[in-house]
Amino acid sequence: MTPFTGSYPADDVQFLLKPMAISDTPVAVKEALIQSGQKHYSQMLSHESVPSESYLQLFHQALAANKQRVAADIIRLSAGIVATRPHGVTLVSLARAGTPIGVLLKRVLQHYYGIGAAHYSISIIRDVGIDQNALRHILQHHTPESIVFVDGWTGKGVIARQLAASLAAFAVSDGVNIPAELYVLADLSGSAAVAASAEDYLIPSCILNATVSGLVSRSVYDPHTAGLGDFHGCLYYQEFAPHDLSGYFIDTILDSVGEQWPSAITPFSPPPQPVGQAVAQALLKALAERYQVSQANYIKPGIGEATRVLLRREARLLLLQDNSAEATLHLRWLAQARAIPVVVCNDLPYRAVALIKEIAL
Repeated sequence: MTPFTGSYPADDVQFLLKPMAISDTPVAVKEALIQSGQKHYSQMLSHESVPSESYLQLFHQALAANKQRVAADIIRLSAGIVATRPHGVTLVSLARAGTPIGVLLKRVLQHYYGIGAAHYSISIIRDVGIDQNALRHILQHHTPESIVFVDGWTGKGVIARQLAASLAAFAVSDGVNIPAELYVLADLSGSAAVAASAEDYLIPSCILNATVSGLVSRSVYDPHTAGLGDFHGCLYYQEFAPHDLSGYFIDTILDSVGEQWPSAITPFSPPPQPVGQAVAQALLKALAERYQVSQANYIKPGIGEATRVLLRREARLLLLQDNSAEATLHLRWLAQARAIPVVVCNDLPYRAVALIKEIAL
């Protein structure tokens, strides 16, 4: 397979994904197929639309309000990478929320540290695992000790656990041990190895889909149709090019990095953990009991995860810590547009939690 770069410049990232034609599965149909067990969510894709002008305005507001925070956290995360990877850096972002973060880290490492880190974006899918063919491609060019797995945030810690399980299996199958360490901007669940923050704040890139991620869809994988040496698949939304904000997001954050450098540089230390794994697990248990939720997969804590639910799944309910917080303005907009009830829970340890609707089968 040949890597491609999406809408990013060739130096920014190589997507180890296979662009392909993928039929559209309407959200309601997809939800029924997932919950009935007929198909895994990774086997289907609901095609995206270009964001409306009113929704785009929410993205621009979020970017203006949070660019300094994101830039400061990119600086912190870069320092964490330099501190923990003294013998070389290979950035491996988890498609697709990790991709813009990986691009930012690559640029900062190059410009401010003189570190020429390669950057790949690869697929990892809950219950399926990481793309082993993509890992093998990377290991043809880089040492396992240099690999840094990058994502935007953690929610319940599912991807961090999937990463650890996948790499343990890879060590057995391929005889290569890769550090199962996840690097994120916001570690809500306390499951990342290195994080810039532990707060549930609005990372503006989570508001948009392909148009802030190199025009690339989330990854898809169907074991019945995948070729033996194939990477996991994706849809490349080339027709969205006039609406692409991927480069604009990167440039805006990097401008803010430049304004803060070097005053923001301090020796790296782990962030405090206002919400750790014990709190996350207690919340899942309490919400499952309160709302009669049959499994934890239907509870999505944190702004980023709640946004994904409202954009891509059949949402049942949106829980908010504060109904007037600017950080959740886009969630309230999405909830209103989709007639999803909103409940204010002032005691939430996160800014937002979304519940997926359970389909009567």
